[in-house]
Amino acid sequence: MADFNTIRTGVGARAAQIDEGLRAHMNKVYGTMSVGTLLTFLVAWAVGSSPQLLSIFRDPITLSPNILGWIVMFAPLIMVFAFGAAINRLSAAGAQLFFFAFAAVMGLSMSWIFVAFTGMSIAQVFLVTSIAFAGLSLYGYTTKRDISAWGSFLIMGVIGLIVASIINIFLGSPAIAFAVSILGVLIFAGLTAYDTQKIKIEYLAHAHHGDSEWLAKSAIMGALSLYLDFINMFMFLLQLFGNRE
Repeated sequence: MADFNTIRTGVGARAAQIDEGLRAHMNKVYGTMSVGTLLTFLVAWAVGSSPQLLSIFRDPITLSPNILGWIVMFAPLIMVFAFGAAINRLSAAGAQLFFFAFAAVMGLSMSWIFVAFTGMSIAQVFLVTSIAFAGLSLYGYTTKRDISAWGSFLIMGVIGLIVASIINIFLGSPAIAFAVSILGVLIFAGLTAYDTQKIKIEYLAHAHHGDSEWLAKSAIMGALSLYLDFINMFMFLLQLFGNRE
C-alpha cells in the first residue's frame, strides 16, 4: 500500500510539473508574440508617420509601392518559408532574433496603413482584434474538442487567400477585396484557435523528453504562428471597418 501511495504521489507530482511547465511555455509564446507585435506596430508607425521614410517604399500621395516597396511587401512571405526551412539549424537565440527581424520587416510592409486610415480607426480595430484573438486563443487552449481536423482546410484557405490577393493586386476589384477580407477574418479566426491547441498538444507530447532547446524553439515557432494569426486578422478587419483618411 505504501508503494502504491508513493507511485501515486510521484505521478501526481510529475503531472503538476508538466502543468507548470505548460503554463510557463504558453507565457513565453504569448510574451514573444506580444513583443513582436509591439515591434511591428512601432516600426509601421515610425515609417508611416514620416513622409520621408515612407517615400523610400511608396509614393506618399498615391501609396503605390516602388520597387523597394514590392520587395518589402513580399519579404515577410519569403521569410516565413525560410524560417520554417532553417529552424532546425538555428539555435533558440538565433530563432528568436530571426522572429524579431521578421516582425520589423512586417512593420515596414504595413507602414502605409498610418496614411491610408485614421489613427482612431486603427486603434479601434486593434482593440477589437485583441479581444477576438484572446477569446479564440482561450477557446483553443481550454476546449476538450480535438480541432486538429481544421488544419488542412484552413491551410488551403490561406493559400487561396494569398493567390486571390496577388491576382487582385493587378485587377483592383473592390468585390474581390471585400470577399477576401471576409474570408480572411474567418480563416485566421479559426487558425487562432487551431494553432493554440496545436502549441499545447506539441508541448505535452514533448514535455517528457526534457529537450530544453527544442522547447525554446517550439515556443518561438508558436509565437510566430499566433503572431501571423493576429496580424492577418487585424489587417483584414481594418480593410473591412477602418475609416480611410
